[in-house]
Amino acid sequence: MNVTKEQEEKFKKLGLGSCCELALITPSSYEDLRISDKLQIHAMGLIDATVEALYRAPNSLQVTFFAHNFGHVITGVIFRPKPYMMHQFKIGERDYYYGMVECKSGLCSISMPKKVTNIGAITPKYKSPLRSDVMLRLMQSSLTKENLVSEGLNEEIAEELLKLHFPSQNIPNLRDLEPKTINALKYTELFTYMKKLSNKRRYFKALFSTCNSYEEWAKTLPFSLTLEQIKAIEEIKADFCKDISAKRMVVGDVGSGKTMVILASALMMLPNRSVLMAPTTILANQLFVEAKKFLPNVKIALVTNKSKNINLEEDDFIIGTHALLYRELPKAALVMADEQHRFGTAQRNMLEKLVSKGSQKPHFLQFSATPIPRTQAMIETAHIDVSLITTTPFKKDITSRVIHKSDFKDLLLHIEDEIAKKNQVLLVYPLVEQSDVLEYQSIDEARGFWEKNFSNVYVTHGKDKEKEEVLQEFDKKGAILIATTVVEVGISLPKLSTVVVVGAERLGLSTLHQLRGRVSRTGLKGHCFLYTNQSSSERLDRFTKTTSGFDIANLDLKFRKGGDLLKGHNQSGSQFRWIDLAEDEEIVKCVKMDLQRGAAPLHID
Repeated sequence: MNVTKEQEEKFKKLGLGSCCELALITPSSYEDLRISDKLQIHAMGLIDATVEALYRAPNSLQVTFFAHNFGHVITGVIFRPKPYMMHQFKIGERDYYYGMVECKSGLCSISMPKKVTNIGAITPKYKSPLRSDVMLRLMQSSLTKENLVSEGLNEEIAEELLKLHFPSQNIPNLRDLEPKTINALKYTELFTYMKKLSNKRRYFKALFSTCNSYEEWAKTLPFSLTLEQIKAIEEIKADFCKDISAKRMVVGDVGSGKTMVILASALMMLPNRSVLMAPTTILANQLFVEAKKFLPNVKIALVTNKSKNINLEEDDFIIGTHALLYRELPKAALVMADEQHRFGTAQRNMLEKLVSKGSQKPHFLQFSATPIPRTQAMIETAHIDVSLITTTPFKKDITSRVIHKSDFKDLLLHIEDEIAKKNQVLLVYPLVEQSDVLEYQSIDEARGFWEKNFSNVYVTHGKDKEKEEVLQEFDKKGAILIATTVVEVGISLPKLSTVVVVGAERLGLSTLHQLRGRVSRTGLKGHCFLYTNQSSSERLDRFTKTTSGFDIANLDLKFRKGGDLLKGHNQSGSQFRWIDLAEDEEIVKCVKMDLQRGAAPLHID
């Protein structure tokens, strides 16, 4: 960016770091000082006029003009005039005046006319912390084609933006911009954003690199890996071959087989050690059991709060909860975090540091079962590599329905029928205790009915210190589990065939999808009932018609808007003004390709 020190201070005041960002502050209006002989009513206009008379009222000044460009008498009205305004108007003098022109019953007026000199110019007006004249000078001096192109924009987009700030003939209609202009703004907004993301990415030398194969192991599995599982494993293999430590996120839908990608990664890293952190003891146990089953020749350790302080130096693969953070860990070539969004950034970094050595870092893989829109995945690739697993090894047969109070009898019959088949049912309530605000029952209010009418009813929630034990016991003996969304992530309940979500409209579609993903884990016929007091909900109806987590992530985006990836507030409320992540996939692809083409060489810390 070619700017002076004075301009740099103005950029700081505006909170901007580039001319591209400056170009995104679009004009709020334009001052058109071109002479016209056509009178436009209810619009700002310029008159070439002679002052014919002045009249001072208590709170206003009235000026009678003869407008030469229209051949018409126009009355000027200045409300609460300041002393300096009085000196602008002298009878008999001819000047140019600019103001809001109105005409009623053949009489025309111009309100708050001000004398102007910059005739023939179209001047953009901006809403900003800077004074309007200072802002205008900054735009004129900094916003050049040369500066925009030097920051990476192509000439066509730079020219389109400049037309918006410096129109020569036609003034852009700010309420209804041309598609070409909107696309230029979308592109620039995303280009600037992804460039910032890529600047945040840092590269470190890997502790160990290896190019081991997984194919022979894959042949020993009792099933075939899906094409997308293989693609993700191949991408990880390519990462491991480099001497730069990998930073990759593997995003897979519920039941897409991420566990096999985790195990393949640990296998490829041998004889070097791998560490995997899971958010709960149940999940860590599940992964430990799977690892023992499919990696029979690998020395595997499990570390939880209840583990004894064992020596881990002999183990090739250490699986644990956040208890790992409080242990002396041996050096590891690979660190993995399952359900990574359940850990804070500080916890993930802490684990990485525990097994690092100076400036050398282990390869780092994060796994998430919360699908994200493809567009968002492409944006994320600016600061982390992303692998998507959108398919599942077997097709789940789950019927989803929105239900209301009138359907309760049928629901009870369904639950009785499922329990008779030795299947299990999950009831998800919005709250643990009664609330005056919410019109739905809480767990405390509802449990009495279920415990009275059914046997083997288990109850748990987020604050329950015994929740993991309750879930394990329910898995073996239970018929009905009453819970909050504590069961949303990760846990496998093979006999679970039905989930009922009370107050479903209160939850995001991705959370509903995670809850629905608890059923039909082993090919059972599954049922998902969304209970709501709302008479209709387009959002829930659309949800029942699709089972793909990635399609649902797009739906969620449409209904809630995407969050801020850069600052980590990746929740609802969009930080983008122009780009629409649900619609603008082509623009995202284009920006990504252009950034890759112009990428600077890697700097390894």
